[in-house]
Parts: sequence; structure tokens; C-alpha cells
Amino acid sequence: MRTHIEMAQTTYKQNMELLFWILLLAVPNSCHSAIQSNPNTMTVAPYTFPEEGSPHEGTWLQWPHHHQYGVLFRKRLDPTWVNLTKELVGSERVHIIVYDAHEKGRISKLLERQGVDMGHVDFKIFPTDDFWVRDNGPIYVRDSTGALVIQDWGFNGWGHKVAHAHCNAIPKRIGEAQQKLVVDLNTLMVNEGGSVELDGHGSLMACKSSILNSNRNPGLGQREAEEIFTTYLGATNFIWLDGQAGLDITDQHIDGFARFGNARTIVTMEREHLLQFDVKPSDIEKLYTATDAEGRPYTFLMLPLTKNNVVTTYGKNLGYKGSYCNYYIANTKVLVPTYNDPNDAIALRKLQALYPHRTVVGIDFRNVY
Repeated sequence: MRTHIEMAQTTYKQNMELLFWILLLAVPNSCHSAIQSNPNTMTVAPYTFPEEGSPHEGTWLQWPHHHQYGVLFRKRLDPTWVNLTKELVGSERVHIIVYDAHEKGRISKLLERQGVDMGHVDFKIFPTDDFWVRDNGPIYVRDSTGALVIQDWGFNGWGHKVAHAHCNAIPKRIGEAQQKLVVDLNTLMVNEGGSVELDGHGSLMACKSSILNSNRNPGLGQREAEEIFTTYLGATNFIWLDGQAGLDITDQHIDGFARFGNARTIVTMEREHLLQFDVKPSDIEKLYTATDAEGRPYTFLMLPLTKNNVVTTYGKNLGYKGSYCNYYIANTKVLVPTYNDPNDAIALRKLQALYPHRTVVGIDFRNVY
């Protein structure tokens, strides 16, 4: 989800990372009165990030538009967003961010023509630069009383690589629209949602390359970052991989190759596939020996890479294989990127076994990847 015609495919997908989840952002249940907060002027209470499989009210999507990358790119991605919406409305509410009123009308017609239940869809007209809502959107957490609040972490276009002013404003705008308290962390830390994986029980997994990087947080040390994550995300156990700055536009987000499938399971790949995905051998060792907040080793579910290089629907061979790790957990479904590849079925079958009470659904992701 981070490519756009030829220019964007070069810029974004030197990237071996999928980041499928970034397209979607879960909205937990409950509401709170709207207040703008600043960490420098408020008494900070601890916050906790829920396990991602927890029940939630809905999912946010940022719809691709033509204003940055052109009409052809938008048309190539529209079917993926239609399919995402079509699957999600059977599970929960879908909140769609559109660039302007014209886009709202265009997208409404697309969805209606595909028979989408529009009673479970609503639109917010907020200008955006891109569509990676997991990275730039709000982070929903619980405060010490259990109330749901929004955290607005800094977003600077993955280290000032692309335009980002519109996307950085999205958490505040959503908070105002939902009348939820917004904790403003913009001046505290730049932190994309895809940079961190949390198991909901105290463990945080991340690559240093996308957080402790001078293009995001100059001068920030590991200990200081951990203190921030403890206060605002409830993390007490840290699984740090080094990552590789400059490998792709994200500086190697963790969520392309390692996820918390649940509180006790890490979803990743076999060593051979991780090496193909440009994960350093030393990071593979750290990942495979990770323990949870109570010191217990995790169970691992190993997904394959695609058997073949990904080829788009319009015939472009991208020159690299696809990851299935960055799937999305909806209330009653699990949405998994697929590539018209023989290994699609293997990945779907393995994830269905991990989530027996949800329906695992493949979403053709070739044009986005």
C-alpha cells in the first residue's frame, strides 16, 4: 500500500515490506468527551494498548486518491479498497476517509455498484497525502480508568521522505469527529503504527531502525524510548531488533515480517524466508528467542513467502516475493493479502487454524504491493 504508478513503485517498493495492516485501523468500543491534551502540561496517567484481536467498533480506511499519484494509480487500487470494505461491513462498521466531496461521491457509487451494505459505512472528508492509516492514524488506548482515548503520535512521512502534513493531522481530526480525548504526542516522539507490535500484555516488538533514527527522533535513546512506550502504551517488556535504516521507505517496519498473532503467538517466517525478506541473521536470532513479559518463550506460526515474485494485474513483475504476515484482524474475519500465488492457500490455511472462530479471507493485493 505504498506505491503509485511507476514513480511511486520505484520510491516505495524498493520496499520488501507489505504493510497490509497499515491500510486498516481498528477502532475499539466506547466513547469519551473531546479534550485536546499536551503531555508537557498534563498529569500523565499510564495507558495500555489492547491486544489487536480484541472486539472493536469499527475499522478506518484512507481511500487512495489521484491528487498525489494520478488517476491511473488510483484506478488500479480502487478494487482492493472496495473488496476490503465489502468484507469488513459483514464484521463491523467501516469509517472511510476521503479527500474531498467529489471523492466521496465517486467512492459511494463504486461501493453501491458492488452491493456493499452502505448502512455500515460512513465517510469523513479529510484531505490526506497517502493512505497508510495504520502509520499516520490515531492510536486507540485505554487510560487508567479504562476510558478509551486517542493518542496522536508524530508522523513525518517516514523520516521526511514524502509529503505528510495532511496525514499527520488525521488523529486530531478523528478525535474531534468522534468527540474523544486526544493525547497530543507530536512533540514527544515520531512513531508510526507499523513501527511497533504489541501483544496487549506488556510486550512491544520493534526495529530500532524505524524509531531510534535521526530522521524521526534525533537524539532519542533506547532507554528514553522505552520509558515513553511504558507510559503511553503500557509496554514493560521490549523485543528490539536492529532493523536496517534505508532498506525501504519505512526503514524496516517490524509489521512486514513479525506480528503478534495473539498474546502467546508470534507470526513470522522460517529463517530462509526471513533472509530473503532482508532480515539480518542477528535479528532472526533475537526474534526466535523472544520471551513475553513473564519470561515465557512465544509459540511461533511460520507463514511462507510467495513461491514466485509478485506480478501485478497489469503485468508488472515487481522482482520480489510477497509476505502474508501483515494481515488484519477484524471482529469476525481475518483479511490476508494474497498474490494469485500457489502459496496463498498455504498461508490462508495456517491463519485459519490460528483464528478458528473467525473467517480468514484473502484480499488480492498485487497492485498495492
